[in-house]
Amino acid sequence: MDDVRVLYMKFFLFIVLNIIAGISCFADEINDQNTPLHLMQPQYVTPYGIPSETDVKSTIDRVLTYLETAMPATAVDNKLPQGSFRLTSYEAGVLYSAVICAAANTGDNRYLQFAKQRLNLIAAQAKKEASVMAKNPAYDAQMRMVLYPGALDDCGAMASANLRLSRADKGFGTALTEDVVKRYTDFVINKQYRLKDGTFARLRPRYNTVWLDDMYMGVPCIAWAGHKDDAIRQIQLFKEKMWVPEKKLFRHGWVESMPTHPAYHWGRANGWAILTMCEVLDACGKNEEVLSLLRNHIEGLCQLQDKTGFWHQLLDKPDTYLETSCTAIYCYCIAHAINEGWIDAQTYGPQALLAWNACQTKVNEQGQVEGTCVGTGMGFDPAFYAYRPVHKMAAHGYGPMIWAGSEIIRLLKTTHPKLNDSAVHFYPTEQKTDKAIFSENAPEQEILW
Repeated sequence: MDDVRVLYMKFFLFIVLNIIAGISCFADEINDQNTPLHLMQPQYVTPYGIPSETDVKSTIDRVLTYLETAMPATAVDNKLPQGSFRLTSYEAGVLYSAVICAAANTGDNRYLQFAKQRLNLIAAQAKKEASVMAKNPAYDAQMRMVLYPGALDDCGAMASANLRLSRADKGFGTALTEDVVKRYTDFVINKQYRLKDGTFARLRPRYNTVWLDDMYMGVPCIAWAGHKDDAIRQIQLFKEKMWVPEKKLFRHGWVESMPTHPAYHWGRANGWAILTMCEVLDACGKNEEVLSLLRNHIEGLCQLQDKTGFWHQLLDKPDTYLETSCTAIYCYCIAHAINEGWIDAQTYGPQALLAWNACQTKVNEQGQVEGTCVGTGMGFDPAFYAYRPVHKMAAHGYGPMIWAGSEIIRLLKTTHPKLNDSAVHFYPTEQKTDKAIFSENAPEQEILW
């Protein structure tokens, strides 16, 4: 009998313990009653939120440190040095313009010196190498683009950088640098091939082809050189041929002989277009037609930003890869447009920060920029663009990365972003509260829902 009583007691104890365990488990379980689920942390693929100026500066400083070694500024054997990147390419021109702006935005003169040292070296070497190059144009491949430019790629971006620097630093500019700039601008204005209506054009891959890239390779140069009317006219001509209004994007290529013009919205080419508009507005002042096109382009681009903050290689084809250089260019241009008062911070500020948060993930510990599409020609099928390689030594990503970071620093200095209910918002005034959820006009008011 005692054995049966013990058995019953053990069974009863087992039931009680299981009930208690179940109640305890239920009490610990997250539910709508005991947890503000809307404050749970999302699992973002790339960082989300408001970066600090210090962190942004640290990222672009790392890039600059790498470039100071990768692009030495001392001649070797009476030639321009053979570093990891060319000193006279259009990618270098973009980089020099970027560091000039970075110096202004951060107050760090190291960025300005980077441009000055290399542009002065190029001008000095041009004089020293001229006689040798006249006899042997293959003597210095980098110097050929300086002394004998044969395409907009050789001279437009480099001219813009020199002209920008002469405005930013009144101490820059000698007879040697002026000679280089004159050679560059003479080619762009007087020698570059154009269609009958004046549009910058090329004879490849087809006769009378317009490349969207050439908006940037030629137009900012003539704008900074003071040829405002020609610069505005070029933007109008490119718009006539390249703008796709229903998507608010530009096509990459236009061939005069084609009865129908395919539209492949390559990311970096659209970057060159939006960067051109920012440059022309900076150089020439406010122009309503350019400003309207810029605003429409930004609207079209922002509709296509990926959830990670990046944009795709082919902008409207999300099955193509996420690309760094175009994302950095858009980040810079959107932030710059906000900073200049051309577009609204409340509307576009969060996407600019999202783009930067994406970009900074592509700067490795050495300061190299990863995920950049290599140099790209023109194609009329999606596979051509979708399978272009990416590489950390593609120079196209370095200038845009520094440009983007420095403009984000400027944005953070002059605007008032704040996290509210887990989302980034831009406010017209500083919101002095640490609450997770708050009302703009009454930040200390208790939110009861």
